[in-house]
Amino acid sequence: MFIQTEDTPNPASLKFLPGREVTGSTPPVDFPNGEAAQASPLASALFAIDGVTSVFFGADYIVVSKQDAMEWQLVKPAILTAIMEHFVAERPLMAEGYAPDMMAGAGGEMPIAEADAETVAVIKQILDTRVRPAVAQDGGDIVFHGYEDGIVSLHLRGACAGCPSATATLKQGVENLLKHYVPSVSEVRAVL
Repeated sequence: MFIQTEDTPNPASLKFLPGREVTGSTPPVDFPNGEAAQASPLASALFAIDGVTSVFFGADYIVVSKQDAMEWQLVKPAILTAIMEHFVAERPLMAEGYAPDMMAGAGGEMPIAEADAETVAVIKQILDTRVRPAVAQDGGDIVFHGYEDGIVSLHLRGACAGCPSATATLKQGVENLLKHYVPSVSEVRAVL
């Protein structure tokens, strides 16, 4: 098994491509801490590696983030080994009783006012068709969290979470795109 790696815009995150589906057609799954990782044997194995701070599963990739003080040359071999052992042993991605789509919306959405339902539908469509595929290329994900008084709240996951260029992506990219297609949008904010 050959696992490729790609840099992401976030120097603390690296994208691992195992050459096979990870979540496939189910939604991406974010493991922001070791407690959440208990839902997945692979995520648990990755969190057992010293310095790993978060794990994100995409359709055909895995993003692992590390502590800033750790060097990739020290952490990367252990990560590659854990990923290879998991797939060679054909272990399940998620623990019994868990499914990736159960965890996809971690944090959940804010309630949406009935008057904003149509606007929110357009925002979600733009995010799903134009924004999410672009950030997935960099090992991240952006999930709709809420819309109120012209302000769109988004949750950043994977390599996007904690990325130094995330603010620029949100403000210059996503915010401008949404303002163009949805004139009632006045601002985009990241939520934790």
